[in-house]
Amino acid sequence: MKKADYIIRGDYVLPMDEGLPVIKDGAVAVNGKTIIDVGSFNDISKKYTSKNIIGGKNRAVLPGLINTHTHAAMVYFRGMADDLPLKEWLEEHIWPAENKWLSPEFVSDATELACLEMLKAGITTYNDMYFFEDASGKAAKKIGIRAVLGAGIVEFPTVSGQNAVDYLNKAERFIKDWKKDELIIPSVAPHSVYTCQPETLTMAKKLADKYDVPIHIHLSETEWEVGEVMGRYHKRPVEHLEAIGFLDENVLAVHCIWVEDNEIELLAKRKVGVSHCMESNLKLASGFAPVVTMLMSGIKVTFGTDGAASNNDLNILSEISTTAKVHKALSNNPTVLDAKTALLMATRWGAEVLGLGEITGSLEKGKAADIIIMNLDKPHLIPLYDIYSHIVYSARASDVETVFVNGKLAVDNGELVTASEKEILDKARKWREKIRG
Repeated sequence: MKKADYIIRGDYVLPMDEGLPVIKDGAVAVNGKTIIDVGSFNDISKKYTSKNIIGGKNRAVLPGLINTHTHAAMVYFRGMADDLPLKEWLEEHIWPAENKWLSPEFVSDATELACLEMLKAGITTYNDMYFFEDASGKAAKKIGIRAVLGAGIVEFPTVSGQNAVDYLNKAERFIKDWKKDELIIPSVAPHSVYTCQPETLTMAKKLADKYDVPIHIHLSETEWEVGEVMGRYHKRPVEHLEAIGFLDENVLAVHCIWVEDNEIELLAKRKVGVSHCMESNLKLASGFAPVVTMLMSGIKVTFGTDGAASNNDLNILSEISTTAKVHKALSNNPTVLDAKTALLMATRWGAEVLGLGEITGSLEKGKAADIIIMNLDKPHLIPLYDIYSHIVYSARASDVETVFVNGKLAVDNGELVTASEKEILDKARKWREKIRG
């Protein structure tokens, strides 16, 4: 028999590979950072021995969830400016707060809190767009989460840069510094079509292509944005990006609420991934993205939380449930966005649109051991007839009890083991006192 560092067992194992099977009384064998086998516990126990057999009865084992869009450090602005439209929220509250408070120390401390929240909610990979991402990278690595970190690019001065060239130069340095890291994947993140001129977007795309890293952009989030872009360029936002040669499979477009059928066809043709941030969109009243149409067109739509300043949490399980239900209502069709599709969007597709499909997103031999165990022994999860249905419509973040990232135990029995939760929370409270004045 071969030795495994861990055998992770559950009444239900959801590999999220092709066919979306359910392995009852299943197990995942892990050695080092890697999954070495997946199958029934009976088969795994005949092939492997381990001192660490965890999980078991009334447990579900599945890949770590993927948050494909957030601004992690904005967790320190949670609840600061609620019940406002996006433009007013951003220009009159968030940007002034960022200009006053943003620093490497702020971003590092806030990122630790965001990573703590995400890991305890079963998120093992997140895709970020912000500033001082070197500080984010160090914090995320300390906590032990996988992160795609987008160096934010705008054209106006902020505390982190002076102009487009300055932001781009800093993005390139960030990419060079982190390109070979195992957990931190650098990316390029021009904010949007309305904050970046065509020349800036073209330079950002060339930079991403030069280093073969993802590119991450807000797109067609509001009606105002569409009107602004059409006024400037006489094209809708997706059409404008197509015209300047920006769109391809390395692009992740966030929101895509105000897109028309021809734009959806363009996104599908160019294999652009989409991050859907339902709860943030609802709270800011930005509109309803045509998710069902995008899925039918072959676009891989995934889930993002957006920042905690506009959501106000970093909970993908909540996003899954809300999204599935809202789009059934919008479509007047209870069969759309079924539970299996919704969980696929939160796992394997999430990894694929970030260029990480060979590394994470499913429980398969050779992939990184990014694995979560959910406790099903809860009143709201009994009785159980369909495990996919339970996870999508009934499960809560608090049901996640164990989390592995890259084969390393990060959360055990619901508690972070890679750093002190108390220290992270105490720092957050101290920052609140500073910010509140």
